[in-house]
Amino acid sequence: MSEPAKSLSELAKLIEHMAKALVDFPDQVHVGEVVGENTTVIELKVAKVDLGKIIGKQGRTAQSLRTILTGASTKLRKRTVLEIIE
Repeated sequence: MSEPAKSLSELAKLIEHMAKALVDFPDQVHVGEVVGENTTVIELKVAKVDLGKIIGKQGRTAQSLRTILTGASTKLRKRTVLEIIE
């Protein structure tokens, strides 16, 4: 059972890595993880000026991040949700 927990932290690291590549202030990117029974919530917090870069036009960048996260978490048979915190 320790393998899924390790993989979930890898998913959080994946989101952190992608977010740091997108923003102007990568040192202000913070990723948290709330593990539930059926769903894991990955919380992404960036600098206020970088919020638009993470969300993107019409939410396309945020949707792309969520799509990649969903694809990576499908292998684990666990539901993972990305929440962008202002």
